[in-house]
Amino acid sequence: MKMASFGNKRNYEDFKKQIPSNVLPFLDSIRDFCFSLGDNVVEDIRMHRIVFGKSMTFRWFADVAPQENSIVIKIQKNRKEEPQIMQIHLNQDLEKVKKDLNEAYNLMK
Repeated sequence: MKMASFGNKRNYEDFKKQIPSNVLPFLDSIRDFCFSLGDNVVEDIRMHRIVFGKSMTFRWFADVAPQENSIVIKIQKNRKEEPQIMQIHLNQDLEKVKKDLNEAYNLMK
């Protein structure tokens, strides 16, 4: 599990404090899945979201923003196309999201 630091000194433990407790297990699951895609996955903890990239060149493939009762995920499969944006609700199955995240990670150069 790698963290990229781009000037902000936030870590995931600090970030979790602002997340509603009902959303946190869902966010942890998505985060764990992103890290399981490969050893070169890095995360950048931003003010209200987490961005996952591939290696330190940081070509991002997922932008994860927790909401009150859901998570908004932007998935970037190709730099020349607009990112796919989906709102995932807490009772929703993550299989399609995981498939899309896996595809985006593998397509990222």
